[in-house]
Amino acid sequence: MSISLSLGDITTVNADAIVNAANSHLVIGGGVCGAIHRVGGTSIVQESAAWVAEHGLVPPGEAAITTAGDLPARYVIHAVGPMWHGGDEGEAEQLASAYRSAIELADSRGLRYIAFPSISTGIFGYPVEEAAPVAVRAVRDALKTTRVTSEVSFFLFDQATYDMYEKALAELGD
Repeated sequence: MSISLSLGDITTVNADAIVNAANSHLVIGGGVCGAIHRVGGTSIVQESAAWVAEHGLVPPGEAAITTAGDLPARYVIHAVGPMWHGGDEGEAEQLASAYRSAIELADSRGLRYIAFPSISTGIFGYPVEEAAPVAVRAVRDALKTTRVTSEVSFFLFDQATYDMYEKALAELGD
C-alpha cells in the first residue's frame, strides 16, 4: 500500500484512473472538474450524461466511472464530495465516503494506481485544513481492504494545499 503526494496537474497523470472532484450531475464545472472535461474531451461529457440518465444523480459521498477520453489515464472516477456548510452537517463523513467510494470502484474494476485531487476544497468551499486529514485517513483505511488497488497519489494544484496534505499524512503516522 502506497500513498504519495505530488504538486501538479492531475490531467497529466498516467494512472489507471484519475479522480474528478465532480458535482452530482457529472457536468462540467470549474477547477479540477473543468480541467478534466476540457482535456479529456467530449467522450467524458457524453459518458457522464449517459451514466446520469441510467443511474440518476450521484449523491455526495458516492462515485461513478467513465473512460478518460483524451487523458493519459485509462478511466475517470467522478467522486462527489460535500458542499461545506460549517462542518456540522455530516461533511466529514460524506467527504470520507467520496474517497472510499472511488477506491472501492477502482478496486472492483481491477485498477491498481489511482490519483486524487483535493475533493470539495475548491468551489464546494471545504477548508483544506479540515479536508486533508479526512482525505488521507479515508484513503489509508480504504486501501487496507482492497484486493488490487494499492497505490494512491494526491495531485495537488498549489503549494498551500500540498503543505496541508503533507502535514495530514505526517500526522497519520503510518
